[in-house]
Amino acid sequence: MKSFLIIGLGRFGRHMAQKLIEAGHEVLAVEISEERADAAVDIVPQILIGDATDERFMSTIGVKNFDMAVVAISENFQQVLEITVLLEDLGCKYTVTRATREVHKKLLLRNGADHVVYAEKEIAERLAMRYGADNIFDYVELTPEIGIYEVALPIRWKGESIKDLAIRNKYNVSVLAIKKNGQIFPLPHPNHVFSEGESVMIMGKAEDVKKLNK
Repeated sequence: MKSFLIIGLGRFGRHMAQKLIEAGHEVLAVEISEERADAAVDIVPQILIGDATDERFMSTIGVKNFDMAVVAISENFQQVLEITVLLEDLGCKYTVTRATREVHKKLLLRNGADHVVYAEKEIAERLAMRYGADNIFDYVELTPEIGIYEVALPIRWKGESIKDLAIRNKYNVSVLAIKKNGQIFPLPHPNHVFSEGESVMIMGKAEDVKKLNK
């Protein structure tokens, strides 16, 4: 179990807090608006009402004791930046923030953020990849170059094993899992023979993935 500090209980903050709690983690939320806090109390049992830009208030929370802090607000960049810097000063182990502009992302990374969620851009890129390629069903970016893709089974793979196809050497991708009838089978054996109705979860570069069904 990990401990998370969630700052801001808008839609993003509430959803993240809910998923973390469902996964068995401990969550403490900070929200300046009593109205938003009241709306989230059924989802997040532990909520403090206060201003996360106030150093005296934040110093009473014990920021350094949390495994991660999430600044889940984005509508006021100055506020987000102040909170991020304050978390850094208070010894936060790992800080995740939100940004709506690329320049904001760069500034946050330079001022204490360990990871910045550029939500609109990331969603747009994922949808473009998913719907812009006929044989790609889903996509998760790991780095700007590498991602995990769920792809339709390449026609020439049907009836062949992972080992015989020498997939990693020949296609420059790694098979992470097989999906069939809604079930995921991770880390398939090299002797696994591909069959009708399967899709494949692979890791690799976009240009290599797109070549698979050509």
